[in-house]
Amino acid sequence: MKTRSLALFALLLPSIASAQAYQCRAPQIRNVPTINADGPVRDVPITGYTLALSWSPEFCKGREGQRSHRIQCSGDHGRFAFVVHGLWPHSQTGGRSTWPQWCRAREKLTPAVIRRNLCTLPSARLIARQWAKHGTCMTRRPDTYFAVTRILWEALRVPEYDRISREDDLTAGRIRQAFADANPGLAPSAVGVKLNERGWLQELRICYSQRFRPTRCNAARYGARDEARAKIWRGM
Repeated sequence: MKTRSLALFALLLPSIASAQAYQCRAPQIRNVPTINADGPVRDVPITGYTLALSWSPEFCKGREGQRSHRIQCSGDHGRFAFVVHGLWPHSQTGGRSTWPQWCRAREKLTPAVIRRNLCTLPSARLIARQWAKHGTCMTRRPDTYFAVTRILWEALRVPEYDRISREDDLTAGRIRQAFADANPGLAPSAVGVKLNERGWLQELRICYSQRFRPTRCNAARYGARDEARAKIWRGM
């Protein structure tokens, strides 16, 4: 999607979005972390997007005292359920699936933009990396990239996974279906479920078309099969 269209999307959708119900207190940010590319530049046409949502209680297990994850995991800045891992452009051409990455940045990320988004992606380094690796391939301005990310995130409803986690015989399909049921217009096929090697919920991946309409995930993004046994860590 071209930068102009992406910016128009950012301007039009806030009126229908609503904020998630979690607490967050964003600290002051003085510097933008330096991010080095860990792969090749891949500037290819965008045909869709993935909004990756990390399940914070599982991510923070064992990281509560780590300085690098202080905002998300210490509890000093609020408690999180899902947080945004990133908004990732996707490219599907000629039967080949790949992803744009590490494109040339036309505008610099600023501390003000980082602070504005810390309640969505609660790490300055994560924000800097998502812009450098993914956002630069989508739009000219960091603020536009993160505005679209927030709009997509805030338009979603999160089911009561604390209650669902207590159900017997929990499966990836149940996690997927619950998210679809909470969001009319979102089919289960558009919800990817990533479990870690021990079967705990790690991430949801919501798949969108080039026009940001929910669409069926491919196999890589769909993740765990519906019948896969699953667990959800509640942070206790």
